[in-house]
Amino acid sequence: MATGFNSTEWHESIAAVIGAPTGEAMAKALTSAIDLLVESDGTCLIAFNRDAGPDVLHHTLEPEVRKHYLDRYLAGPYLLDPLYQMAFDDDRPTACRFRDKEPDRFRSSEYYRQYCERTHLLDEMDYFAEVSKDTTLVLVVGRRTRRFSRAELDRLQLISPTVIAALNEIRSSRDASIADTGNNHDMHRHLTDCFEKFGESVLTDREREISQLLLRGHSSKSVARELDIAPGTVMVHKRNLFSKLGISSQYQLFSLFIDDLGK
Repeated sequence: MATGFNSTEWHESIAAVIGAPTGEAMAKALTSAIDLLVESDGTCLIAFNRDAGPDVLHHTLEPEVRKHYLDRYLAGPYLLDPLYQMAFDDDRPTACRFRDKEPDRFRSSEYYRQYCERTHLLDEMDYFAEVSKDTTLVLVVGRRTRRFSRAELDRLQLISPTVIAALNEIRSSRDASIADTGNNHDMHRHLTDCFEKFGESVLTDREREISQLLLRGHSSKSVARELDIAPGTVMVHKRNLFSKLGISSQYQLFSLFIDDLGK
């Protein structure tokens, strides 16, 4: 049951965040504090790294959801996640509602169908804390049963300075150090190369750019805006790249990419 800023429970929860002895304890205390303000159906704290795969530092997902979403997600499709892109954007916000930032066709993309839809999240608020030039922490606060109300979104925005301060403290704590990610540097480099070179043997550079944006959930109009070209030009490139790859749908494009990741 959500309470409010004037409740004893809220102030006790903030005291628990401040007094947490470890990064893991602080993450638990922070998510418990947020739950006092808005009811959520799962939180996940992820460190996105430029030179390595993501690190999941804390989550409250059920085992079956973790297996489907996190384990498969960390195997490579995170490269298509708008959060992964936003984490390193120069103009990223400190807090935002995911629905307001996702590509226009994201919820009809194959990535969404395969990796997001089964989590049943209807809404989420995301917090971004840049802890170094190569690492950004993202805290996802999700809801499955209904969308956040305007009042709830206002409360989540209001606490963003507190959340960001806690995320920076979690990053600096010894037990949550993200520096020791050497074991997945090579895998991340391999996956990134697969994404950047997808279709390289048959596609032009422009066609590869367009295929990458299509994989990330952009419509032809959105691709045109991103690349500053005419929508009609995008459609021509899209027809050409589909023909060269021997496919006729976005689903087949996604399947080819996943096959490439698995090689």
